[in-house]
Amino acid sequence: MVNILYLEDDLEIGEWITQKLNEHNYKTSWLTSGIKLPDDLSEYDLIILDVMLPGLDGFSIGRRLKRMDATIPIIMLSARSSIDDKLEGLEFADDYLTKPFHPEELLKRIEVQLRKYERSRKQTLKIGHLDIYQESQIIHDRETGEEVMLSGKQFYIFRFFLKHLNQILTKEQLYEGVWKEPYRDGDKSLMVHIRHLREKLEKDPSNPQIIETIRGIGYRVRG
Repeated sequence: MVNILYLEDDLEIGEWITQKLNEHNYKTSWLTSGIKLPDDLSEYDLIILDVMLPGLDGFSIGRRLKRMDATIPIIMLSARSSIDDKLEGLEFADDYLTKPFHPEELLKRIEVQLRKYERSRKQTLKIGHLDIYQESQIIHDRETGEEVMLSGKQFYIFRFFLKHLNQILTKEQLYEGVWKEPYRDGDKSLMVHIRHLREKLEKDPSNPQIIETIRGIGYRVRG
């Protein structure tokens, strides 16, 4: 069953939407504010979020939720229909629906976002504390809630590892696979990039668990 997290402070609208969602076999957790957000979004498949909420507004809450899980779809609901409001919401949300709306339109938009989310989940790798979204090429740290930003060469090295998960790769294979030229003995470029890569990816770069060193051979990333 699909689980939806729904934030709406208007009791009449909240009851109406919750009833419509339940009628279509969606399990709905309805909150009237963002004060007690879940600590973990893993049980939810989609979020419906009103903009006008007490305390923190929907824009602030939406950004926080996206930091917790970069791929979970968020549909904003709002009576605010100005282009500025829509653009602000769509900076992080996946869809923006203005009130009043027909419930069938909301249900259809939910279906669209769930299809996208399912494709994204199928292409997501979980390695240690990292979620790696291969379609969008986003690396998300589940513990900090932050996106891990890699430089160009760091990204290409890590992507090469991901294409060869669980394989032990020699420095020659890595260098030639990323730089597209023969490895030269004594070249320290790869080692320097891997050190910087570990500083961004590992909990403890001095004791790497993601990019393992295979003594005398090379490196490996386990899937």
